[in-house]
Amino acid sequence: MTYAEMRSAAKMNLNGTCRVCPVCDGRVCAGEVPGMGGKGTGSAFMANVSSLAAVKLNMRLIHEAAKPDMSFSLFGKTMSMPVFTAPVSGTSINMGGKFSEAEYISWIIRGSLDSGVYPMVGDTAIEQFLIDNLAELKKAGGEGIAIIKPWEAASVVDKIRLAEDAGAFAVGMDIDAAGLVTLSLHGKGVSPKTPAEIAAVRKATKLPFILKGVMTIEDALAAADCGVDAIVVSNHGGRVLDGTPGVAEVLPEIAAACKGKITVLADGGVRSGVDVLRMLALGADAVLLGRPLVVASFGGMAEGVKLAYSRLRAELESAMILTGCASLADIDGSVIRR
Repeated sequence: MTYAEMRSAAKMNLNGTCRVCPVCDGRVCAGEVPGMGGKGTGSAFMANVSSLAAVKLNMRLIHEAAKPDMSFSLFGKTMSMPVFTAPVSGTSINMGGKFSEAEYISWIIRGSLDSGVYPMVGDTAIEQFLIDNLAELKKAGGEGIAIIKPWEAASVVDKIRLAEDAGAFAVGMDIDAAGLVTLSLHGKGVSPKTPAEIAAVRKATKLPFILKGVMTIEDALAAADCGVDAIVVSNHGGRVLDGTPGVAEVLPEIAAACKGKITVLADGGVRSGVDVLRMLALGADAVLLGRPLVVASFGGMAEGVKLAYSRLRAELESAMILTGCASLADIDGSVIRR
């Protein structure tokens, strides 16, 4: 299967919920929530892509970084590159319904692990989806992370217990889903969380805990004070609040404020290995990849996911060579053209 063949198949299998555009920037699918688009005008989705693309890189070729080391370690796990598969769920709600959640997530998990990358699995308004996701994760030896929606605290803890039983090596909560329309349409209650609520949920598990959906310095520092192990700088792919800045706009200030306090992950608009390097140069320790892997899985199942990651890895390696970065530690602000 070629990359072009995978994308062509995905366009058909996604049943119009994603047009598999040449540039996935949210323009064609603006307002399509439910669906794969951004909220309202789609400006937050578009800002993720445009703000990251605006980061220009210094090309440096007088150096010895011919074979860069892209490996990354977190929570005792080592990966082939600093990328996690984002917790995208909801095949029947957002992805056209051609495949079941179990089919989709099995391809995501297998393709990610075969690529040396760890998957994050999530839950939705349809409770069976989390059960399916965790069942598939358990089949894979629990080699992944479970991200829970910001339900009432007792429900979050109950679902964390399910993730623990499945063998997940870390858990988290995506507080940026507090305004997700697809949940309210199903009568499911989600809400913002107080520091006390976050701290209580964090204390309910011995696993590393991630808080996803941080877009300000204030929230980042509050998360650190609550004892979480990592944050994800994210606006939920532009799917919850119209008019937010792009992640690349706020990431540098958040990363600077959190330096030495907490691990900083980021997602939003990452489409290539060059984008991964950009996010790291802006201060992220690693990134999450979402929509491109939905396309890859719907177009080529696990093989499609592996194909997408193989392409991403080659792009990141090339970008590191061409910016003079022998390891991830070398990727800093110096590679950005100011």
